[in-house]
Amino acid sequence: MSASSRPRSLGVDPATGKEAFVLAEPGGFLEALADRYALETAAVLVAVVGAVLEDGRASDMELAAFVRPLHAALEECVDVTAERMTSGVSED
Repeated sequence: MSASSRPRSLGVDPATGKEAFVLAEPGGFLEALADRYALETAAVLVAVVGAVLEDGRASDMELAAFVRPLHAALEECVDVTAERMTSGVSED
């Protein structure tokens, strides 16, 4: 499934607490917003996990709680990168 054919998050509405999703066109404005949100989310997650690891007092169970969010963030970043690397490449 390509990144453009699945719902992409644009963030959480602070008023309602609901997450906003879009089906973005490749190269479009909404795709750029979704890419930016994905990268910002990953950066925040990296900072939080880094701080927890640096502290060194987290249990294995507490560290395990980060596996799913880290996997999701990594998957999204890989999709964004792959999409950008293949955009503009013509298929004959």
